[in-house]
Amino acid sequence: MSDVTERTDEAAAVFGDVDVVRKIIHVDMDAFYASVEQRDDPDLRGKPVAVGGSAARGVVAAASYEARQYGVHSAMASVTAKRRCPDLIFVKPRFEVYRAVSAQIRTVFAEHTDLIEPLSLDEAYLDVTENKQGIAIATTLAQTIRDRIKAVTGLNASAGISYNKFLAKMASDLNKPNGQAVITPAMGPRFVAELPVKKFHGVGPATAAKMARLGIATGADLREKSLGFLQANFGKSGGWYYRIARGIDHRAVEPSRERKSVGAEDTFSDDIFDIAPATAEIKALAEKVWRHCEAKDLTGRTVTLKVKYADFRQITRARTLPAALRNAAELEQWANALLATVFPFEKGVRLLGVTVSSLEQRSGDAPSDTQLVLWREP
Repeated sequence: MSDVTERTDEAAAVFGDVDVVRKIIHVDMDAFYASVEQRDDPDLRGKPVAVGGSAARGVVAAASYEARQYGVHSAMASVTAKRRCPDLIFVKPRFEVYRAVSAQIRTVFAEHTDLIEPLSLDEAYLDVTENKQGIAIATTLAQTIRDRIKAVTGLNASAGISYNKFLAKMASDLNKPNGQAVITPAMGPRFVAELPVKKFHGVGPATAAKMARLGIATGADLREKSLGFLQANFGKSGGWYYRIARGIDHRAVEPSRERKSVGAEDTFSDDIFDIAPATAEIKALAEKVWRHCEAKDLTGRTVTLKVKYADFRQITRARTLPAALRNAAELEQWANALLATVFPFEKGVRLLGVTVSSLEQRSGDAPSDTQLVLWREP
């Protein structure tokens, strides 16, 4: 493993003594929601399709590959998507169908391994180091799983195969759609070195911009920075960046991982000071969070607003409701009520986040008797 870990005295505290070579597959369905709609409605096949929103309002939850050719993508405002693709067809989401198809896919996974870590309805990590079919070569097994998904659901899946989760996730994007790629232990460090950091899974635009200001454009640049430097500039994330710059990720596939909250946040390219752009952002975040809740058949009773100022000071405001949220509009309403308690802002705001916790399974659309009230932390 010397070609992978490149252990040094500095790295020893970060890497520990873990020396396990795993076989990890990351399976990611291709344009899942849109592909289900095209499968079930022949008139949509070969056409640009957006799931969610409408031509006048809302945001795109998913886009077909035909739509992506016009630059349409998930989380894009519907009006922007329609402007980019005038022939775009909007389809209302059918989450009960997506959940049913997802269950079929997970049944296929379970035919091969019990070590399955779902990330969403359409993607999961599989640890196939030891698998039920006794298939020794992980790339062969990935192809078998993809073929089986196609036979059962009629849908295409892509896959990434590697010795850890980070690289398996990166590999699954290399040959999309309907393809797969492998990154071996010998390939890992070089692959990371040549990759722009802005393409790293988990490195958002704001972090990539900060890295650029520090002279870090590629994995090779990141690898040149010491652990101390990265921790000083990125806090707890510094150790993570130090490891992945060397192709190292010791996280195990966690089949029993329980989600405690669903949240989303956004860092602005320019600090915001006014309520209008803040409420516009709250709307987009609330819709994004609620899409994730619907996809997992979840709701929640606690809404948390996160505000990070230009000086990186961070505050949160939260409200636990007497009844669970019913829809994105309610989430947006409560988040805006929390926002009102911190406006006018003390200084420019660089990040806003919305989170739902105290999660529970959705129980239908029973009326809610909650009343919206402004609330401030004591």
